[in-house]
Amino acid sequence: MRCVIARYPFDLTKGGVMDSMKGITPEPVTGESVTIGRRRYPVKQVGEVVTRQDRRDFSGGEVTRAMARLGFTCHPAPGAEPAPASPAATPVETASALLGGPTAPQEH
Repeated sequence: MRCVIARYPFDLTKGGVMDSMKGITPEPVTGESVTIGRRRYPVKQVGEVVTRQDRRDFSGGEVTRAMARLGFTCHPAPGAEPAPASPAATPVETASALLGGPTAPQEH
């Protein structure tokens, strides 16, 4: 797969990334991370190993997008707030929606 990281094009494959990361000890995860094999690596560390560029030259988002497109599992930074969940519908609202009626009880 062709991707651009730090304005440079790279042809990356899932197998190639896995081979590059073999024998590399993961650094402590403090931000975004990616699971490669059975290990979880910081995305900046993966980007540095795979591209052979200084990690200050690219963003974690560039590497995260590339790794996700290759099929690796990417993780947000620890403590990152999940999206707020929508409030659950009451049983009356659910039944009304299933019957094709209004979704909220009507006040008279």
